[in-house]
Amino acid sequence: MPVEITWWGHATCTLEDSGTRVLTDPLFARRLAHLRRRRGAPPPPEAAVADVALVSHLHADHLHLPSLQRLAPGTVVLVPKGAPRVVPALRRLDHLRFVEVAPGDLTEVGDLVVRTVSARHDGRRLPVGAHRSPALGFVVEGEARTYFAGDTGLFESMAEEVGPVDVALLPVGGWGPFLGEGHLDAGRAAEALAQLMPRSAVPVHYGTYWPIGMDSVRPHEFHAPGDEFVRLAGERAPQVAVHRLEHGESVRPEVAR
Repeated sequence: MPVEITWWGHATCTLEDSGTRVLTDPLFARRLAHLRRRRGAPPPPEAAVADVALVSHLHADHLHLPSLQRLAPGTVVLVPKGAPRVVPALRRLDHLRFVEVAPGDLTEVGDLVVRTVSARHDGRRLPVGAHRSPALGFVVEGEARTYFAGDTGLFESMAEEVGPVDVALLPVGGWGPFLGEGHLDAGRAAEALAQLMPRSAVPVHYGTYWPIGMDSVRPHEFHAPGDEFVRLAGERAPQVAVHRLEHGESVRPEVAR
């Protein structure tokens, strides 16, 4: 069965590989605190169907408790080591199987192996919280090797730690007019792509949520990152096939045989 990736918006994707459904950073809300969904309908109920969900860090737009609540009983959820201590409400989601992971860990789910890798990002539960839980990325290894970066900045050992991959799901923007340290914008994502050199890439984490009342503040930071990443990737990594998906759109990327 071909590997298929669906982008639901923000950092939320479904990856189907080797008969197993993987969901990344599930976020199904129309509104989250001061953010509202400005593009794309919220994901349909089938988006919450997964064998395993990957949570990259503890920020509320990546570890979203109401969205996790919608997952079916028995769903495996990989969370950063220490997450249940930092976010005690996770313990109330006792229909899920939480597995705490750290960089270097390998987790088998169905016919897949999920390898946890590092990220460079302040993954604390905000607005307060000790930095006791790392931000993570994941490499899903099945018929394809798919890298989900979560939220991260560039770091020197990225390509070495991630290793050879077929597909990279890379963040290229954010949810506000300014990106702080520990993020990839379109340019830095294209640089990461040139280091990783996968066969295919899908830009994520842009063009979905925006602060309420700030529609006219640097709107290009909301609309432009996907197209800008496509343009810059063509200059810096022309061998990579970049798939800029619309919300709810799927792609079956080429993988090594």
